[in-house]
Amino acid sequence: MTTTTNGTRHAQASATRQRILSSAHELFVSHGYRSTSLRDIAAAASVSHPGLLGHFASKDELLAEVVAELEADNEAVFSDIAAASEPGDLIFAALAERNARTEGYLELFAALTGEASAPAHPAHARMRERYARLRALSADVLEDAKYHGVIASDRDVDGETVRHTAGWDGLQLVSQYLPGQVNVVEMLEERESLWAMPLGWRDPDDDIAAPAAPAGPFPELPSTTTVEADPGYAVGRRRRTQIVADAMRLFARDGYGDTSLRDIADAVGVSKSTLLHHYASKDVLLSAVLAERDGAISLHQEVAGVRSAGEMLRSLPEGAERSARDEPGLIEVYAVLSCEAVPAGHPAHDYFATRFADVVAYFTELFRLAQVDGDLPEHRDPAHEALWLIAMWDGLQYQWLYDRDAVDIAEQLRAHLADVLPARRAPALANSPGSSPGSSPRR
Repeated sequence: MTTTTNGTRHAQASATRQRILSSAHELFVSHGYRSTSLRDIAAAASVSHPGLLGHFASKDELLAEVVAELEADNEAVFSDIAAASEPGDLIFAALAERNARTEGYLELFAALTGEASAPAHPAHARMRERYARLRALSADVLEDAKYHGVIASDRDVDGETVRHTAGWDGLQLVSQYLPGQVNVVEMLEERESLWAMPLGWRDPDDDIAAPAAPAGPFPELPSTTTVEADPGYAVGRRRRTQIVADAMRLFARDGYGDTSLRDIADAVGVSKSTLLHHYASKDVLLSAVLAERDGAISLHQEVAGVRSAGEMLRSLPEGAERSARDEPGLIEVYAVLSCEAVPAGHPAHDYFATRFADVVAYFTELFRLAQVDGDLPEHRDPAHEALWLIAMWDGLQYQWLYDRDAVDIAEQLRAHLADVLPARRAPALANSPGSSPGSSPRR
């Protein structure tokens, strides 16, 4: 009798827990993580608020469990697809297609990626482990593909794994801001097809002499926010600078939704009314934080003496290196806010949608100019390369936030750009020694 009663209670508790998870999943997708409260979830699951807390101590823990269920399914599907595939098959696009069909997966993954990037977050260790597992699984697939000649023998499996998983993560986020412009599955399929070519490959027929003058003009670096001149007194300017700095730090740690004006005022050491004197609302303050980030990034990306689009693109790792070394807070606040703002009702959603569209256009033009100059080989599409670079760069930043020792953003960008923008070769003379039609290019 006691055994039966205990079994019944256990089954009821398991059913309640699963109902809570299902309700949280639906609400996180429909309303966004930050706009959903534990009381909302309790009401949807038909349990009391204290009853919910008996199963999950916090909303962060609940989000982590919701995504953990999806990730467990994902890894099982990964193994099943790998087992059913032919030797050497690349299976990433098939898994991405499955993710796209799983309702709410991309939204929830984006939410947790940003939310858990702070080391103190309860899901941080779990996400760090996820990245390590994903890299290991992907490396096994690539090693097998390399063994069977599906990818070129000179490609470094570890580096390609880091960059490919980063690009995949970034594409899943960008696709939610630019749904009509980004097809994750097609992008992955195209990247995988390029692995068959040796590093830095270009068609021998495309070899050209350096142009007399590089193509131009360069496109202007996009900025979705503007910083207005502050005409106030020096004391007021210093106060506003401090408010923005502390707001940026808190947004990076706790997200926009869970940071109150009172939290920011306490951090600055002023009253809430004083803070509102400088920034009339939290939305206005958010705009100031984003403007500050844009301004800092623009300063980092100024490169003196650059003569061509190819040089401009090859200089990007230097800016990434400076950001990681000198301004990690810029990466942290971007990671949190870009993931948090996926729901259309978030006050920063339009900022990120516009930013992604503008940055894609900017880099597309840079790659187009590089192709005119002969730096970008003819078989590569400028629009595709621009989108992949942006997605991969963002994905590398997320990975770096979870494991700063394992991922070197600048090093990975250099390796990628060396492959995409190989050194130009002068045209071979028809009768030169050792030249032969159709010979494979060498770096």
